[in-house]
Amino acid sequence: MATVGGHLLLESWADLEEREQASRVDPGDPFLTDPDYRVDARLTRYFTRSSFAHLSSETKRNYTKDCCLFFNFLWARDKDWWQAESEDLLDFEDWRRWSPRNPRRIGGAKWNRELAALRHLYAWAVRQRYVAVSPVTEREVIGRHGEVIRVPAARAKDVRSSNVKWLTPRAYRLWRDVGLRGYDADGRRDQHWYGRNDDRNAAYSDLLFSSGVRRTEGGSLLTIEVPERAGENRRFYAGRLGREVTKSRRERTFYISAEALAAVESYCLTTRRAVIRRAQAKRRYEQLDGILVVTRQTGRQGSMLHWRDAAGRSVRRPLTSLDVSERALLFVEGPGGLEPLWLWLSESGMPFLPHSWEAVYRAASQRCQKVLAGKVASPPFFTPHMARHSFALHMLVALQHVHDRRFGLTPKERRDFRLLYGDVWRMVKDLLGHQSEETTRNIYLAPVADLQVRSLLLDESGPDTTDLLAAIARMSEQVMDTDDFAVTAAEEAP
Repeated sequence: MATVGGHLLLESWADLEEREQASRVDPGDPFLTDPDYRVDARLTRYFTRSSFAHLSSETKRNYTKDCCLFFNFLWARDKDWWQAESEDLLDFEDWRRWSPRNPRRIGGAKWNRELAALRHLYAWAVRQRYVAVSPVTEREVIGRHGEVIRVPAARAKDVRSSNVKWLTPRAYRLWRDVGLRGYDADGRRDQHWYGRNDDRNAAYSDLLFSSGVRRTEGGSLLTIEVPERAGENRRFYAGRLGREVTKSRRERTFYISAEALAAVESYCLTTRRAVIRRAQAKRRYEQLDGILVVTRQTGRQGSMLHWRDAAGRSVRRPLTSLDVSERALLFVEGPGGLEPLWLWLSESGMPFLPHSWEAVYRAASQRCQKVLAGKVASPPFFTPHMARHSFALHMLVALQHVHDRRFGLTPKERRDFRLLYGDVWRMVKDLLGHQSEETTRNIYLAPVADLQVRSLLLDESGPDTTDLLAAIARMSEQVMDTDDFAVTAAEEAP
């Protein structure tokens, strides 16, 4: 089978670094080997010199795995990647989506992502004349603005958000306290809980839930990017996300609640400081190669970082231009020696990388299933991306409610001002960093669109945000509130 970064004996390659530089292969760049451990120079060129190299790190990781799966399928047919035909892709789709012999079939959304990865590769290969025709055939459709666009003919239409769930704030707090902080079903600290990173995990989760940032965006924050309260008394504080860590490759402002920010600050002063001291005592940071020791910050709000490279040359880079891998290399000289600028650290004191959070959330949901089994009807589960969906729903309802109170509108006036409420949807779109309001409406706020929540919100006579979210939860199977977890008397009876 093809492998990502095959294991080779490289001890004899003393000039490996020079070879990589000559080939423009940078640290972190993916490469594929075939089952005989041969590297195809054309694929290496695609991963390092095409538009693929400018995709987000998360997209590059996903696309690489998707291509690898298809190449494995082709290899079983005695074909290499450049020999693929449209019939191969059709058979691959059948295997991935419908074959009873495949125990891990996928849905339409996952298939569309794999198709996008292959389309991206083979379109490049056709332009480079490495293949004559792409196996990803296309058809013409009318776009949402009336224009004619080309899409993959095999693109799935059965893409639904039915598997997506939204948690209300109080339902989220139940999941967090039980899953991440070690509480029991009665709200007391579990005496058998031995979590060592509960404050870190809860602070990160609160950040995502209160701000709507993506897993990688929040997971690659630096300490110098955490907003400062400076004695101010606000409900939310503003921060900036760097261009290279966002999916859209655009800087944007995010807002974190005062409670979530306090949790982050507490983590920095306790658990984070402790793991740094342990790592310094073991001289762990001094043994690292390739780290970037920042000597000063200049520019507006310290947006320009200065350091010296391995050759002693002075380097100046805008903070927004640093990608995830570069951020993990940033260090400063602290009171006790070198320490990372990366906010979230592992127990070893090293950067806790964004993809590692998936395992934390999975373990927390599994703990909820175990601890709350028999205590609640349906123990909650949660994922980093569900935090983004839940934030969008919460912010829409909260902003609508603020508009009502600020302008003092009566129910009749609210109906007359429906056009005004369109601005609230645009606010949520901007907070999420979406380019299209349609994405915000149709995917992240599907329960709202399905239930025509505008009428619900405009006709209510003064309910607060919690009541509105509870009302939406009662009307949608996709929104989970604490009432959804309650056990009836009949269920409690032996």
